[in-house]
Amino acid sequence: MTARLRRPTRLLLAALLVALAALTGSLGVAGPASATTYAEIEGSGSTWSQVILQQWIADVASSGMQVTYNGSGSSQGRKDFANYVTDFGISEIPYQGVDPVSGQSDTSSRPYAYLPIVAGGTAFTYHVEVGGKLVTTLRLSGETIARIFTNKITNWNDPAITRDNNGHALPSLTIHPVVRSDGSGTTAQFTRYLAEMYPSIWGPFNGGHATLTSQFPRQGSQIAASGSDQVMNTISGAAGNGTIGYVEYSYPVNAHYPVVKVENSAGYFVEPTQYNVAVALTRAQINQDASSINYLTQILDQVYRHPDPRAYPLSSYSYMIIPTGASDQRMTTAKRQTLADFLTYSICAGQSKAGPYGYSPLPLNLVQAGFTRIAKLKKADPAVDLTDHDVTKCNNPTFVAGNLKANHLAQVAPMPAACDKVGAGPCGTPTGTNTPSTDGSSPSGGATGGTTTGSTGGTTGSSGGTTSGGTAVAPGTAPGAVDPVTGAVTGGTTTGTSTAAGGEVYANPVELSAQRAGDNQVYGGVVVLELLAIVLLPGLYVATLRRRKAAR
Repeated sequence: MTARLRRPTRLLLAALLVALAALTGSLGVAGPASATTYAEIEGSGSTWSQVILQQWIADVASSGMQVTYNGSGSSQGRKDFANYVTDFGISEIPYQGVDPVSGQSDTSSRPYAYLPIVAGGTAFTYHVEVGGKLVTTLRLSGETIARIFTNKITNWNDPAITRDNNGHALPSLTIHPVVRSDGSGTTAQFTRYLAEMYPSIWGPFNGGHATLTSQFPRQGSQIAASGSDQVMNTISGAAGNGTIGYVEYSYPVNAHYPVVKVENSAGYFVEPTQYNVAVALTRAQINQDASSINYLTQILDQVYRHPDPRAYPLSSYSYMIIPTGASDQRMTTAKRQTLADFLTYSICAGQSKAGPYGYSPLPLNLVQAGFTRIAKLKKADPAVDLTDHDVTKCNNPTFVAGNLKANHLAQVAPMPAACDKVGAGPCGTPTGTNTPSTDGSSPSGGATGGTTTGSTGGTTGSSGGTTSGGTAVAPGTAPGAVDPVTGAVTGGTTTGTSTAAGGEVYANPVELSAQRAGDNQVYGGVVVLELLAIVLLPGLYVATLRRRKAAR
């Protein structure tokens, strides 16, 4: 058909096709002529990282990659991988040999490597109502949390909880901890923290073992639920009043549900935003022995004790377990190619979505190390194409030019609000909003509660409301004196200046997922294509009509 078009018409059409091809390249969309052959890959394991993983799976589907994932818990994921049931597994902890509590074997003879895929924080979401309204500003120390989950604190009016909240007492209400019924990486993350920080509390409850376990030893009034989604549903349900459980921060963020602000070593209560997690993980020790099977796995002892006021104590990484054997019975060239391309997207472009979904992006050094693990897929099968699979192609909000170990999010993370300090507050700004609590400018666009008036000043936000003493008040109402924990009227407000703690100003990130340099390039490409269409399509249409008329 194009051969019958006149030369000017063919040139116009060719120009349009060139413009479309250029735009397609700027969008990062693979053209239909790509020689890459993919095959469906299957994985199972962690629910801690499942939310972001499912988003990445949806993102790559348009490129022809089919990835299926079953969030069955990290223990099952490791087991499925070891038994050749899946092509990859996801887990927060490496193979343990033998679980000290359950006695279950946890090993793999299948050749494999660990690859970090995302960072995040294990959060404590809860359901406590006062006067029919949900409490959204609860604070707890690590010791109080340990005592709650070992049944030593069983009522929300316990003096330890009142003390954590600066004298603000909750009403009498039985505490029902919600724990995992399945083998869970989230449980392992939580109990590793308990074993390291509070062994005298955790050990006796855990059968005399002051160690981590993937199987929580449920006792007393504790409620068991399978998977992070069911923990979240149990707590947020109509019958959930009095419950508290542990999940990755993404679950309460996406459910619009509150989380506990946990006390850190600096004496501040913080929640696991991407910034607080990024700060905490600057103290993570990573296994650097490339010859070790546990290469790139994490040691978190110093994360729990990080003295920075911004650090969230229960911060950690999640890992993919990938097959590295050349004779692996499940793997083909097409499967390895799919896995390599999926992983490249996940640890590169996919990291820009981590923060908005309640996670924290990987730092540059771990992304770079991740590519060394992806290279093992090509070593097992030289036919795997790893062209352009390198860290220079990544656009990650943590990267700092010229510094492999730096984390941009940690550098710009705001200091916590003065009312988040032990002996002050509590702040009244709600939790679970994925926004840092701060007296200064928030990197994510400001505080959630409008204008804050408190002992160290305030921040203007977008809701138009006013926060007095940290307590959210509806727009158009006068600042009230309301207990930020219980909701009771107490009287008294204070005002101050709009400066960060210590008079410092904290910069905003240069590039986040919503405003990266590439976005402007894509927008410019769309504009060019539209202009070309406006100019060229009428000419094509007229030329076609003339040709038809001449043929009559």
